[in-house]
Amino acid sequence: MTGVTIDNFYNGRVKIVQPVDGFRAGTDSLLLAAALASGEGGEALDMGCGCGGALLTAAFRLPCAQLLGVDIDADMVALAQRGIAENGFQDRVRSEQINAGQLPGDWQNRFDLVFSNPPFFESGTIQAPGVGKAAAYLESVTLKDWINAMLFALKPKGTFIMVHRAADLARILSVIERQTGEITVLPVHSYPGSDAKRVLVRARNALRSGPMRLLEPRYLYREKGGERTDWAIAMQRDGAGIDWN
Repeated sequence: MTGVTIDNFYNGRVKIVQPVDGFRAGTDSLLLAAALASGEGGEALDMGCGCGGALLTAAFRLPCAQLLGVDIDADMVALAQRGIAENGFQDRVRSEQINAGQLPGDWQNRFDLVFSNPPFFESGTIQAPGVGKAAAYLESVTLKDWINAMLFALKPKGTFIMVHRAADLARILSVIERQTGEITVLPVHSYPGSDAKRVLVRARNALRSGPMRLLEPRYLYREKGGERTDWAIAMQRDGAGIDWN
């Protein structure tokens, strides 16, 4: 790792320590944090936390929760730990080096909330990512196994939340539809008229499967090349959450 920056999120209320080169936290991390209910308590797990982009913004939004971020990359875990200290979250936030495909056996049914921004691409489907980005972009664990690991760690009736490429929505639903209930999907578009680039998927573990809810889309920009929407500004600057109702 050639160097790091300490970047302000939520208008300086949260600081993220991240590499100059490699994967850097951004909109996906903020979308994931915004998807969490601000009143959430108990234990929460961020699977594939990287340097803590979603973990630390989630900690700001969930002041009553105990959070654990895990990642396979020791360098990213070290940066997340620095970020925890920078924000004074040591009393309720931790980060550990753990492979998502090899969770400890005693983690079964442990967490009230499990959330994730997993690697988006299967190996061999895109050109090799730049230096320091492979672990963040390429699946080392299949999406199916990643989701099953999340559900393994999640308590019955606990909340599952994932941000992913909209193109992979069918893959996600094929895994969770028989294991979860209250499935809700929120499409996120760059601007009106564009295809959805991301989806936020929310579900509750071990509930009877029922009809899926597809919410109205959200837009990051008013138009192509235009200004950000009020919703995007509130999410990115002020830590505003998403109303799933």
